[in-house]
Amino acid sequence: MGEPHRVGIVGLGVISRAYLSTLVGHPAVRVAAVADLDHSRATAVAARVTGAEAVSVERLLGGDGVDTVLNLTIPAAHAQIALGAIAGGKHVYAEKPLAVTFADGRSIVDAADAAGLRVGCAPDTVLGTGIQTARAAIDAGLVGRPVAASATMVTPGHERWHPNPDFYYVAGGGPLLDMGPYYVTALVHLLGPVRAVTGAASRLRAERVIGSGPRAGERIPVEVDSHVTGVLEHEGGALTTVTTSFDAVATTAAPIEVHGETGTLRVPDPNRFDGETRLFPLGGSGWQVLEPSAGYVGAGRGIGLVDQVTSHGRASGALALHVLEVMTALLDSARAGRRVELATTVRRPAPVPLTP
Repeated sequence: MGEPHRVGIVGLGVISRAYLSTLVGHPAVRVAAVADLDHSRATAVAARVTGAEAVSVERLLGGDGVDTVLNLTIPAAHAQIALGAIAGGKHVYAEKPLAVTFADGRSIVDAADAAGLRVGCAPDTVLGTGIQTARAAIDAGLVGRPVAASATMVTPGHERWHPNPDFYYVAGGGPLLDMGPYYVTALVHLLGPVRAVTGAASRLRAERVIGSGPRAGERIPVEVDSHVTGVLEHEGGALTTVTTSFDAVATTAAPIEVHGETGTLRVPDPNRFDGETRLFPLGGSGWQVLEPSAGYVGAGRGIGLVDQVTSHGRASGALALHVLEVMTALLDSARAGRRVELATTVRRPAPVPLTP
């Protein structure tokens, strides 16, 4: 099989643990270097990962010890790190979103294309058995022609549990850019790309109170809309209603439902790799649970990077850029009070066969 693909990780916060769990020991990749602004974090991770070296961010991006940079920094730093990696001749795989602005996302994809390098981006949860089984059901015609869908994500706010939630409430944060990538990416897998959007948004309060950790009780400013909703017009004709909120307490709505002429599909949480897909056929008497029929079985975060190295690169930069434009266009539409047509499109990624 040749030598494993060398990966260098920039940013060693909480999410890095999930990626390391998938990547360390995988035969297709090797974690060769790690870097963080807090060098002690990098040293601690390198001590636990055989063969990994703790280096500076500059050395990781500009040196010759890695093939792909895994970018796990905060969203505001995504573009800077990605462009630095590309300038250093390295492929990139990033946490979501691809960038804070559509212009920055476009610059990443364009720079990689010009250099002949690949860009990938989370979420890769959509490559698991949950979303892929739902997609297989739609492709098999179990709901007939898709007519509409709904996607719902509500929570009273991450400041209740996150000890440092500031970035959720500044540019690049908010419920749509934080959680929307899971839902919009899943919708593109299920129903195809989006041609236009119409959005509306609101902001419940100007401050949030941190609920846990050493900063508990501290007030932080809210600089972005905390409830965003809208309609996505898919190129295939289906209409999706999206609701993402840091202002609502709970919901009984399915994370995603797809309605077709001959059935409705309840799709599992796109923030998970697995979960039950349920079908209610026209004329039926109840919900049927569909057995997993597609997707990476038992996958974890980082499988999209492995897929980029070994297969189709389904969690591609082109898909992430389209998803980013959908979200930023929804926010633009909410501000302007008008429908916005998109400049990008993308092919639906190749389906994932059932893969142990």
